[in-house]
Amino acid sequence: MTTPNRANCPILRATNVMGDQWSILILREFFLEGPRRFQDLQDMLGLSPNTLSNRLKKLENAGIVTRRAYSSNPPRSDYVLTEAGKALGPVMSALHDWGSAHTPDVT
Repeated sequence: MTTPNRANCPILRATNVMGDQWSILILREFFLEGPRRFQDLQDMLGLSPNTLSNRLKKLENAGIVTRRAYSSNPPRSDYVLTEAGKALGPVMSALHDWGSAHTPDVT
């Protein structure tokens, strides 16, 4: 019996991109609110600028979000889900449903 090669497992590859708590919570904000500015995400999640910047770069490099300029003077941009990011909708919905059914409300 041969052992399957788990180093190239699709689940492993997916969790390498979005498997940490902050990346998933950042994605939640896109699904709830649509395109988001850096400051909006920072205010909503309470993340340090370095942590948020690192997670957004990781999601951007993975093709899940893209940065889009909305002002040139001063230069400002927001982030928006790509088609690959939008395809995570059923995953985010499943996480929401599972959390609703199997975890207690936090008071």
